[in-house]
Amino acid sequence: MDKREVYEFLHIKGIEFEVTEHEAVYNMKELDAVDLPYPEDDAKNLFVRDDKKRNYYLITVKGDKRVDLKAFRKSFDTRPLRFASEDDLESIMGLIAGAVTPLGALNDDECKVHLFIDEEFLGDPGRIGVHPNDNTATVWLQTQDLIDLVSEHGNTVTAFDASAIQLVQ
Repeated sequence: MDKREVYEFLHIKGIEFEVTEHEAVYNMKELDAVDLPYPEDDAKNLFVRDDKKRNYYLITVKGDKRVDLKAFRKSFDTRPLRFASEDDLESIMGLIAGAVTPLGALNDDECKVHLFIDEEFLGDPGRIGVHPNDNTATVWLQTQDLIDLVSEHGNTVTAFDASAIQLVQ
């Protein structure tokens, strides 16, 4: 799905959302320059794989957090983790670097990607901001709606307490 198809899909599913169009951004530092309506609800997404390329994970946390992959590995008993390649990102989720998003799981035909989402997004107001498979916009929707969409597609989703696994702010 491209950006337009994501918007259509959300409409078909009856999911309320808001869109903020902006210049293309490729990292969180560039996003800081964008005037977002809900910056506290913006997501940072890390696409990682294990050292054998058997398991792929999308770790989604609040934008101001840093992820300690060693602590994550220990908490979820995974093999050693590395960032997935741009080729993996393209072939599995149909995305380019800078456009990583949980909505990319909707392009994961084999449901290889396990989404881990920071449960802090589920607290009031329950909103999350993610790219619509394109880094020129941010879609704001309810976190539970996002979880339901990805789960319904067939990907595994785990909400986790980021602070409990020693993520560093």
